[in-house]
Amino acid sequence: MFGQTTVGANGVSSASSRMFRYEVVGLRQNDETDKNNYEIRRSGSVFVTVPYSRMNEEMQRITRLGGKIVKIEPLSTVK
Repeated sequence: MFGQTTVGANGVSSASSRMFRYEVVGLRQNDETDKNNYEIRRSGSVFVTVPYSRMNEEMQRITRLGGKIVKIEPLSTVK
């Protein structure tokens, strides 16, 4: 079916339930991050977990914050 994937022996799960983890470097404090209640670290990697349906929005947000995505990996569900 369109928008679905088979996950192991558990059958079919929707694309929206798939989760991905981005490894991001280079985030910095700016006008966009000033809206947050916390500061952004300047060093090291930050890991961001997002559902498949929000991947594009999150990539755009990371770019606005000055970050660079160095790795994207799917999170598997083990049952």
